[in-house]
Amino acid sequence: MVINEVGRYKLMFDATALTVRCPKGTAKFSGQATSKLPKLYIASSMGRPVYVGITKQSMRSRLRLGWTADGASGYYGYAWRHGLTEADLDVWCQTDPPVENSCVDLETVEAEIVYLIRKSGQWPPFQTEIHFHQSNAEHRRVAEAIGAKFGLMP
Repeated sequence: MVINEVGRYKLMFDATALTVRCPKGTAKFSGQATSKLPKLYIASSMGRPVYVGITKQSMRSRLRLGWTADGASGYYGYAWRHGLTEADLDVWCQTDPPVENSCVDLETVEAEIVYLIRKSGQWPPFQTEIHFHQSNAEHRRVAEAIGAKFGLMP
């Protein structure tokens, strides 16, 4: 599994509007953040993860969906847009996804990271969904490396 850290973005928002500040001061996502490759992302507040997600969409499209969903299709968008006004968004990209079920590795890492968060106290406060797959040592190693960025210990 080849996972690249894409970067940290600063989000400022209310329930209906979002502003993104990207590395290098730009207002646009670029590079792997715009690719159709699987990405894992963590929204955090005051250094603590509040939500862990995965997507194959560009980060811009994924965030737009999370801010505009109204429940018509059963999805109500990100719960954290109602409880916070700013967050950091860290993004990682898998550059060698499996041909079949390209998100399975990052879904597995996502679950392992959420498990590490839970072990440190409580579930991420705005986590509304998680996918579970059998993990292996590599999934857990990647989750531990990412979790270390937030002070999470195995």
